[in-house]
Amino acid sequence: MGDNNPHPILRVKNCLYLFIFLLSIWIILTNTFQYEELLTGILISFVLTLILNKNYQKLGLPPIGLKRLVYFIIYILVLLKEIIKANFDVAYRVLHPKMPIKPGIVIIKTELKQDIAKILLANSITLTPGTFTLDIKNDELLIHWIYVRSEEKGESTKKIGKKFEKYLKVVFA
Repeated sequence: MGDNNPHPILRVKNCLYLFIFLLSIWIILTNTFQYEELLTGILISFVLTLILNKNYQKLGLPPIGLKRLVYFIIYILVLLKEIIKANFDVAYRVLHPKMPIKPGIVIIKTELKQDIAKILLANSITLTPGTFTLDIKNDELLIHWIYVRSEEKGESTKKIGKKFEKYLKVVFA
C-alpha cells in the first residue's frame, strides 16, 4: 500500500484518536456533561473526524497515537507557560527605567526532521514574546532575541528551542 493509503487498522485507529481528541476539546470548551451538549459534541466531533482524517493523511503527518497526543497536550501547556513567562519578562524590560535589553540575532540548531515540525518550532519561538524566528535553513533557525544571553549556538539552542523541541520530537517521531 502507498503512503497516502495506510493500513485500514491504522486508519480506524487514527479516526478513533482524532474523534476522542475533538470530543475532549468540545467537553473542555463547553464545560458541561448535559445530554444535549454531549450529543451535539459527539455529532460535531464525528463529522469533523470524517473530514479532518482525510486531510490529515494527505499531509503525511505521523499517525495519531496516545503517546503523541499526550506529548502534544504537554507541548501546548509548556508553550502557554513560556508565553506567560516571556510576557512578564518583556513587560519588566519595557517598564524598567534603564530598559535592560541586549538585542541580537542568534542561530539555534534543531534535531527535528519534518518541515511541519520545524515550522511549529519556529512559530512557538515567535509566539513567545522577546524572540522572533527570522528564517529556517536546513536544521538551523535564525532568531532575533530581545536579550541575547549567549551567542554560542549550543547554549542559545538550549535556552530558546529545547523546551519545545523535546516534546515536538516525540509528536513527530
